[in-house]
Amino acid sequence: MHERNSVADLAGILRGELNRYSAGEKLPSSRALVERFHVSPVTVSRALATLAAEGLVVTRPGAGAFRAEPRTAPARPGDTSWQQVALSADTGDEAVPRSVDASCVLASLAAPPPGVIELSGGYLHPALQPERALGAALGRAGRRPGAWERPPLEGVGELRAWFAREIGGPAGTVAPSGVLITAGGQSALTTALRALAPPGAPVLVESPTYPGMLAAARASGLRPVPVPVDGHGVRTDLLAEAFRASGARVFVCQPLFQNPTGAVLADDRRREVLRVARAAGAFVIEDDFARRLVHEGAPPLPPTLASEDPDGVVVHVCSLTKFTSPSLRVGALAARGPVLDRLRAIQVVDTFFVPRPLQEAALELVGSPAWPRHRRTVAAELRSRREVLLAGLGRELPALNAEFAPPGGFHVWTRLPDGTDEGALAAAALRAGVAVNPGRPFYSAEPPAPHLRLCFAGAAGTAELTEGVRRLRAAYEGTDAGPSGA
Repeated sequence: MHERNSVADLAGILRGELNRYSAGEKLPSSRALVERFHVSPVTVSRALATLAAEGLVVTRPGAGAFRAEPRTAPARPGDTSWQQVALSADTGDEAVPRSVDASCVLASLAAPPPGVIELSGGYLHPALQPERALGAALGRAGRRPGAWERPPLEGVGELRAWFAREIGGPAGTVAPSGVLITAGGQSALTTALRALAPPGAPVLVESPTYPGMLAAARASGLRPVPVPVDGHGVRTDLLAEAFRASGARVFVCQPLFQNPTGAVLADDRRREVLRVARAAGAFVIEDDFARRLVHEGAPPLPPTLASEDPDGVVVHVCSLTKFTSPSLRVGALAARGPVLDRLRAIQVVDTFFVPRPLQEAALELVGSPAWPRHRRTVAAELRSRREVLLAGLGRELPALNAEFAPPGGFHVWTRLPDGTDEGALAAAALRAGVAVNPGRPFYSAEPPAPHLRLCFAGAAGTAELTEGVRRLRAAYEGTDAGPSGA
């Protein structure tokens, strides 16, 4: 068929003959088509490829060409508008809204766009994470006898004992029986909040404080009541008044390297926090998230509040996640008295238990020679990064007041000049290629001044920190967010 030897002509003929074949039935072989239409094998191959691209034919190497299954009509788009009513409907006697605002948590977990320097994160940069040690620990854990069996609901005994030693210190004031293994610190915080306060109740929080805790409290139906923090931790004179005025029975605090300020609770205030809470008949949730993030050369760390509390006032929360990897979600709750049973019950109902292989891997990691090496490496690197960031701010952005050099943790808390639009500045910084955290989400009520939180752990290194400060300066100078443009 010399007049029909083009690819398009042959594809048209074959397209018209497809109705002769059932779905899935094999078409004539390429050799048969070559002989029938007097065309080259290349023409046949290209014609079949045309039909395959149209979804009419399926070609299988070595088997031939087959008629494709008929296309089904696209499904009708569903109508989910009814959910707006169902999710908002109430009986009129609910104490709190049913909606959950996770925006601040999502913002902290989101990876910045490519090319953007991350000064907004809450985890170690991958270069600082002990990936090889984690991989080796996971491999050893998977080969442990019984590693894939169901773990005890409270957690693997050896891991509970390790956390008890870490929390109780040399005096051994925390027993392994008082420790529950959790799926990271956020899960532990949520469990503690739900256990200690009913929906609609007030809960005292530091101001500023960790936005993820505020989100967890509000999602549990609690009303955060702020208590101001200064360079020595929470203002205990205001804490006592806040208990009296609010009737709260829970106070959440971070005594060590507080997020975002980096403050360490002073010795006299440590004693006062326990005394005031005990007098109010209230619990203290001690979020000890940063104990392993101490910087090289820092003064000796104070003990945990839990280790100095024989009366069961303190519910202690800690985790390995910040110090290792976002995916090693292993933490602990420690408590004394009847509250431990309630914590355990809530955790079992919510999650059953933490997967045993993950617990075994954590146990392998903390018992390996890599663990103390990792602690030394992180301590030295965090100190170096903190100093580079503070030096860069002093040189490039003296208008950002960052007088306090935290001896641990990831963050520097900087106060902006009065009248600065911190949200506009953060947006301008992102356009300039550096991600920072505006201060507003760290407050449960109106903030006293504009702030930025700058993280020095998520950048690739000190050179990237220096460049990040330079980009932040360009954003500050090039936007109308500053006080002159307010």
